[in-house]
Amino acid sequence: MGILQSISNFIDRLSQKIGLGMAWLTLVVVIIGAVNAVLRYIGKTFQVEISSNALIELQWYLFATIFLLGAAYTLQQNAHVRVDVLYDRLSARKRQWVNLVGHLVFLIPFCVFMLWVCWPKVMTSWRELEQSPDPNGLPRYPIISMLPVAFVLLMLQGISEVIKNVLGLMSHHDESIAGEEPIQ
Repeated sequence: MGILQSISNFIDRLSQKIGLGMAWLTLVVVIIGAVNAVLRYIGKTFQVEISSNALIELQWYLFATIFLLGAAYTLQQNAHVRVDVLYDRLSARKRQWVNLVGHLVFLIPFCVFMLWVCWPKVMTSWRELEQSPDPNGLPRYPIISMLPVAFVLLMLQGISEVIKNVLGLMSHHDESIAGEEPIQ
């Protein structure tokens, strides 16, 4: 069990470091958006085009990166949006079961499916060195490459959550075997 806990801890640390990086990247996106807005107004005032599609696309690409790479951190922090009707009323043990089944039946297979679906698009984008159709636009293949990276990270965090739930359920089982009341 120590190796499983170590694997889970490693994945959690990876997600936390990437999440922290995405927090700083959010600041960069805000600065780029502010600079772009100021350049647009200066350009409008002096009737000259200062802003560019590249700045706008850079802002979009960075936002997409934050969203995609931040998903694993959000899962690790248990901060994904949920529509809870019953979950909050369940005991801790039952929530672990719900989480375990949800990760094994829905999350991990979904990540595998998305990797299978997006991989050909990523390969085509790189082969063609896909570019934005907008004037002065940025290359698209680097941002498209974030898709498989995001789903691998999300799947890894899902595996970490499975490990934590299994270990939690096993520790409850061990406590009840020892004659103690399981934690509810």
